[in-house]
Amino acid sequence: MADSLLGPSISFTFTLTFTRHLLFEKRKIRPRRRSRKSITKSMSAATHCRCFSNPTHTQPSLLVFSGGTAFNGVVEELKNITTRVAHVLPVSDDGGSTAEIVRVLGGPAVGDIRSRCLRLSDESTPEALAVRRLLGHRLPLHPQQAKSEWYNIVEGEHSLWKGVSKPYRETIRAFLAYFQNEILRRPNESFCFSNGSIGNFFFAGARVFFQSLDAAIFLFSRVSDIPSESHVLPVISTNDRLTLGCELRDGTVIRGQNEISHPTNGSMDPVKKERSAVPALPSRIKRVFYMSSEGSNLLHEVFPTANSAVLDQLNTVDCIIYAMGSLFTSICPSLVLLGIGEIISSRSCPKVLLLNGSEDRETSGFSASCFVTAITDALNRAYGDPQKSLKNSPSQYINTIMVPEDGEIPLDIQCLASQGIFDVITVHSICDPKVGIIFDPKSLIQAIAGLLGRHMKTSVREPLSNQQ
Repeated sequence: MADSLLGPSISFTFTLTFTRHLLFEKRKIRPRRRSRKSITKSMSAATHCRCFSNPTHTQPSLLVFSGGTAFNGVVEELKNITTRVAHVLPVSDDGGSTAEIVRVLGGPAVGDIRSRCLRLSDESTPEALAVRRLLGHRLPLHPQQAKSEWYNIVEGEHSLWKGVSKPYRETIRAFLAYFQNEILRRPNESFCFSNGSIGNFFFAGARVFFQSLDAAIFLFSRVSDIPSESHVLPVISTNDRLTLGCELRDGTVIRGQNEISHPTNGSMDPVKKERSAVPALPSRIKRVFYMSSEGSNLLHEVFPTANSAVLDQLNTVDCIIYAMGSLFTSICPSLVLLGIGEIISSRSCPKVLLLNGSEDRETSGFSASCFVTAITDALNRAYGDPQKSLKNSPSQYINTIMVPEDGEIPLDIQCLASQGIFDVITVHSICDPKVGIIFDPKSLIQAIAGLLGRHMKTSVREPLSNQQ
């Protein structure tokens, strides 16, 4: 059956023609005859070009540092105040089906990016819902059942294809088949489809085909019809594998995001987010950093470059948000890169920390000021090369903290004041049976909207008073 996946049932000529329509016709751009390499460069450039703010927009623009889970719950509600949001995500996740893709095909982890793209995808038509359902589907945990269902999907015989029109169907199938082809070309590696995400497989197929993560994101955005003013940005634009490491206060070094946050001992089972499901760390985390994924010295620290599109957005957005979630494995990996701290500290816009409602493995015993210190240290690169470190104060990075009502994290107001942070806003919360206290999405977005409104009024008054 596997060999049939490579046959003529899927026309790449048709598929690439429709892909060109998705990428060019929808944006009123006349396509020109180009090489594959040239198309990839153009798509990457187009992804970056649409990142700049337009002063004529009435909606506020936001940049959110987050991971692939916690902030997903408020994405839908956020659309009610603005779709001009740059979602900055790490590409170092090495758990679940993402780990299997990276193990066999290499490249950056796309699980968090795929998760956010699906949350932003269109739901206004039956076909949009069908595409979202397909790309959000996960295969069974049993390896043989998962493999059988995977073949059924790629052959186009699965019920998930119901409601997906031929152009979209053939486009998605082509990149799923390309992903399968890449697996078959590696006979020494046996791929496990257990709990695999169809969206991840589509993403990986597009990334390998275009040899560009930006191009894969752009294609996924068009297929799932994400609003053009919404951007899903990898904090590092790369086609290489990235590994996250952390150093504990006692000197211990842990390799791999999953080992830091939710160790699974190599299991393909879904990651358990419950606090009781993972053992405590032997010591607090001192810092996170990137480690070599190749060669014999796997503990060697490396210094990847921040995505220029992220830096462009940081320079222009109306508000910067550090989202709730895994502090050291979801937020800090985006903050330790050269250029991020420099730009954030130079901005006078609202810089908002959304405080977690509950402790997790990474933040056991933390108070609110501990979160602020961790973010400040990451942006200052305090424990790295002294010549590349910054000396900025916490208030240059964070000027507002939003706290879920009845949250478990101690709110040490005096310590926050000593850090220069005085604007603390309490937001209604709800209790999630798995992770505990979390923000009520509607209340959180209303609080953000209110903060932005106050900031806009202040910004208007200041120039007027200066003129008088």
